[in-house]
Amino acid sequence: MLVSTTDHALIADEPKGVGDGLGPDPYELLLGALGSCTAMTLVLYARRKDWPLRRVKADLAIERVHAKDCGDCEQKDGMIDQITVRLHIDGDLDEAQRERLAEIATRCPVRKTLLGHPVIVDALE
Repeated sequence: MLVSTTDHALIADEPKGVGDGLGPDPYELLLGALGSCTAMTLVLYARRKDWPLRRVKADLAIERVHAKDCGDCEQKDGMIDQITVRLHIDGDLDEAQRERLAEIATRCPVRKTLLGHPVIVDALE
């Protein structure tokens, strides 16, 4: 499946055995969007503050968990999708700077979209 934007194109696929494994699956693309947005948000913030941030790595995973195991969730029955974001921040930063970056990480635009209950309009052409 070719995914194209105004300026770029990439291949999305299912893992080998289900598909050809030629590219990331749709959930990997979703996690990539959230992870890259989170990292870019931190880099831009640190630059603006002139903080010595050298590198940001975001490891993300998605899994279905029982709603009862989610302390912050409104839904308490059935299963929910849970995304875990693990940030690795490299740089000569003090503890206050690291804590501030952890807070800023929750403000990336893609995260806001995912948490904001977006409306999806379907159109068949």
